[in-house]
This record gives sequence, structure tokens and C-alpha cells, in this order.
Amino acid sequence: MEYLYIAGTILFTVYGQIIIKIRIGDYGQLPLAFWSKIVFLLKLLGDPLILSGLLSALIASIFWMAAMTKMRLGVAYPFIGLNFILIFLLSVFLLKEPFSIYRLIGVLLIVAGIFVASR
Repeated sequence: MEYLYIAGTILFTVYGQIIIKIRIGDYGQLPLAFWSKIVFLLKLLGDPLILSGLLSALIASIFWMAAMTKMRLGVAYPFIGLNFILIFLLSVFLLKEPFSIYRLIGVLLIVAGIFVASR
């Protein structure tokens, strides 16, 4: 059951990151002026999908707390590295971000680290 909590943490975290990035792309860049930044961020908070991303972060935190009741931090935390892998793949395929061999090598090193740390 504890691995389901970890999976929930990862999936809700990844969803939140991807949906926020997708929606923010529709609003443009953060303005330079202080009050313009405030207005811009308030507009973002009015977007239902961005709110779903923020809610997703809260749900991910609840899953994480559940996992912490069942697992040692040193065992559970390396699995959070799976976020990097999923974000890498989704950013390339959904967001059309550039693929590079260096990013791939970095992700493979993370996978190796997860494998080693989880033993």
C-alpha cells in the first residue's frame, strides 16, 4: 500500500507541474513592474486549470504524508526522482521542449540513483 502512496505523490506532482506550465504559456511572461506582476499572478490564480494544478500539489502532499506513516524517508524519497523522468518525457512530448543527449544522460543517472538508493 505504501508504494501506492508514493505513486499518488508522483502522479499528482507531475500533473500539477505540467498543467501549470501549459496554462501559464497562454498568459505570456511575468511583467517587470511590481503591480503588474501582482495583477498577472492574480489572473493566473483565476484560471481553473491552474487551480487544479495547485490542488494537485495539495493532494500530492497528502499522499506523501500517508507514505511517511508507512515508510522511512530514506527509502521513500529516492522514488521522488521519478518526477524528473516523467517531467522530462512529458516536456519533450507534450510541451515540445528540446530533447538533448545530455538531458537523457541526466535522467538515466537519476534512474541509476533511484535504483541504488532504494536498495
